[in-house]
Amino acid sequence: MALSAVSCSDFLNRPSEDSYVVAGFYKNDEQCIMGVNYLYSGPWSDVTRFYVYDSEYMSGNVWTSNSPYTTLTVNGTDQELKDMSYSLWSINAHCNTVINNLLGSSGASQEVINQCIGECLAWKAMAYFFLVRNFGDVPIVHDNTAIITEGTYNELQKVEKADVYEYIILTLEKAMEMLPKNAHIGEYNRIDHYAAEALLAKVYLTKAGVTGSLSQEDLSKALSYAEDVINNSGRTLTPKYSDVFRIDPKVFQQTGECLFSWLWQAKVEMWCTQSYMQNDVGLVGFSEENNWGDWKGPSIDLQDAFGVSAIQNPQTREDKDDRRKVTIMMFGDQYDYFWKDKGGFDLYRFFYDKSYGLGTDNPNISSQNWGCSTGAFYGKHIYGDYQDHIDGTGVVPHQQYNQLPTHILRLGDIYLVAAESAFLTGDTGKALKYVNAIRTRANAAPVTTVDYETIWKERRLELALEGDRWYDYVRRSYYDVDACIADLLSQRRGYYEGGLDGVYKNFVLDSEGNYAGPGANTWDASAITYNGDNDLVDVKASMFIVPMPTEDVVANPNMASTAPAIHVDIRETYSYDF
Repeated sequence: MALSAVSCSDFLNRPSEDSYVVAGFYKNDEQCIMGVNYLYSGPWSDVTRFYVYDSEYMSGNVWTSNSPYTTLTVNGTDQELKDMSYSLWSINAHCNTVINNLLGSSGASQEVINQCIGECLAWKAMAYFFLVRNFGDVPIVHDNTAIITEGTYNELQKVEKADVYEYIILTLEKAMEMLPKNAHIGEYNRIDHYAAEALLAKVYLTKAGVTGSLSQEDLSKALSYAEDVINNSGRTLTPKYSDVFRIDPKVFQQTGECLFSWLWQAKVEMWCTQSYMQNDVGLVGFSEENNWGDWKGPSIDLQDAFGVSAIQNPQTREDKDDRRKVTIMMFGDQYDYFWKDKGGFDLYRFFYDKSYGLGTDNPNISSQNWGCSTGAFYGKHIYGDYQDHIDGTGVVPHQQYNQLPTHILRLGDIYLVAAESAFLTGDTGKALKYVNAIRTRANAAPVTTVDYETIWKERRLELALEGDRWYDYVRRSYYDVDACIADLLSQRRGYYEGGLDGVYKNFVLDSEGNYAGPGANTWDASAITYNGDNDLVDVKASMFIVPMPTEDVVANPNMASTAPAIHVDIRETYSYDF
């Protein structure tokens, strides 16, 4: 649709308003909806790597070697940081431009125009929610065209983050006003009123501590909005936790749990509209496409949180709830929802049975050594083999080319937003109810009492590897930075030495090196030791935000970390008069 970016400044990367597009499109309801569809995928493509694993490195949920994200020392020249930043500013610009195009529609119904504008505003709010939590104080670009016309893009100033949150709230309030309340449960959901309200609840919880102490008014609003979504949206928690992350929309969206999702498409030959995440996090040889992600994986500290260990005999491993295996794939795990055409996926056999897998001639299967040094792999963001994808979508995937949705806000999160808001406003009964609703869904034993640390840990277990944990630290650091620092310093961010591969092989291979199954020999992990070289030794308050890209600071010194931010009266300065 000729919506390519034209660079004036990274904050203003604005889709070109080609005269043919504006004059010849947005003429009816169908075209208006089509004109918004791409906001659910393409512009977000360069955010995904930062979201799915860079932020998880920072939080301590994922291990990798030699990453500045693990040590919280990333600088403004890092390519994935730049990709994330430029993509988020581009999303803001795309949303602004599509809104202007929709306002110029002459043939569509007002109902559909309002719906589509509401979707644009909701995505714009989500982009700013990422920006302010990543960078802290950031400029506000309310209208790209006006700033470009004025030529002031290199004079923009950072706005205080408290005001940026107020701008996000203003944007979401308008989105809710324009969006319908029908959820279309069971389909690839578009954002509706309740999805925007769910984001508003989470924004209020985050904003509550931004001044250094918790605002009871903001917490009460967070609870009120969260409960309205829980009680009145028609959405419920998906009964089976693993179903939330499956490829088939009839499965993952059966109850409408997923509120904001990147809805990738593998049908159209257009780069950025499809997901490449299975390639980035999946086991080498896991599918017919070339995955390469098994050099990184869930951290030892995350395994500790779930109460499991990669150096424990898997036959004696006891999972305390369903979320562990869905989140963390470990030696001995078996899955009925991956490789369904082969009767399921078996991680014993995957590495060590040369007759198993995608073919004995596949070197990734027949000669594979154990991958990640923490003894674990991603269980989320993967769909299985090609037949799993075809069964779920009717579409054949390709290299870096699948359409497994990425859920970035779901009802499970909102239950925990309600729990935390309730606890912090003194209603422990409600907090306990919402925590136990989440635990019950995961077949975890209910808790009988709740405190802040209970909720803090529950958020980690529920949302691990979904790009959320680092932002919990950012949010809490606003008013309790010492607790965040202590938590990060206590983590085991290291890896195992001494040969996990040898231990695992010995357990399943016979004396001639053939696969014999678990228990072929006695389990012996006595040679395995923990290497804590990656453990944090010095965390500072300044590390809870990342720097602006160096190129942006060079172009506009007002973006420097030392440059002051300005206060803006948001309600007096900005409005959405449509």
